[in-house]
Amino acid sequence: MSTNTEKTLEIVRNYLEQFAVVSDSDWSFFSSKLSKHVVPKKTTFLKLGKVENSISFIISGLVRFYIPNIDPSKEITFGFSFKEQFISAYDSFLTRKPSLYEIESLTETVILSIGYDDLQEVYKTTQIGNLIGRLTAERLFLLKSRREQKLLQFTAKERYLNLFKDHPEIIKEIPLKYISSYIGVTPQGLSRIRKEIS
Repeated sequence: MSTNTEKTLEIVRNYLEQFAVVSDSDWSFFSSKLSKHVVPKKTTFLKLGKVENSISFIISGLVRFYIPNIDPSKEITFGFSFKEQFISAYDSFLTRKPSLYEIESLTETVILSIGYDDLQEVYKTTQIGNLIGRLTAERLFLLKSRREQKLLQFTAKERYLNLFKDHPEIIKEIPLKYISSYIGVTPQGLSRIRKEIS
């Protein structure tokens, strides 16, 4: 195993051990099932209507979750994920039914993935599988819940400021049309907000 691969795997283990102790035997079995992928910028790696077959951990990069539309201006961006977060269309992954949304890389993104069948083996053989499932489910729930709460509780200007308070690095990386969709305003509305702030 290369030093680079070991370092990449260590990032995942360190993240998991913030939540639970991971035994060496569990880690060895789980990490043997992981595969590394480099996803080019602006690549849709889960398409609408396809069944999600993996759970992935972002080593580096940035992805968005969105509902596509024939008219790109009417796409709905409902979430972003950053490095050291689990990503999946987890509802599709669990039910084995087609996804109702897509996942796209906004930058070159490096992920470590485990497939559905491999994760079932991990569930049967180790304690770590339950942790992976829980963290992924929580991530998907929080994406949905936080966006709904912010749409109800905050003005568009407050939603915009909160987004950048939480993730200042996204200013350069996310096209404004995705940000406007995420906070629930038109691109023109976002432009006005940005002018007010500056």
